[in-house]
Amino acid sequence: MTSFKEAAESYEPKRTANIADLDTFDISEPLEERKGKDSEGKEFEYKVLVRDDTEYRVPNTVIETVKALMAANAKHDKDVTTFAVEKTGEGMNTKYQVVTVE
Repeated sequence: MTSFKEAAESYEPKRTANIADLDTFDISEPLEERKGKDSEGKEFEYKVLVRDDTEYRVPNTVIETVKALMAANAKHDKDVTTFAVEKTGEGMNTKYQVVTVE
């Protein structure tokens, strides 16, 4: 049995991983739907990529950008399937840049 002190000393807050934490991802990797609640208790849905038992949240803006990059590459007969995401900022000021990786 663990004491309260031991639990407090070893406590690490749960951190939500983000797709930007991955070096790259392949668009053939499956996405799963999750539900959560915001600070006001309102339910919302989000997507995650699960790799090695870790869930990486995928912002809708990343999905939208990948869609645009796929369309642009298709016009040039390129079949790009591997992407990387760069993240800057925090909270509501977070911005994502998606790049193709060959």
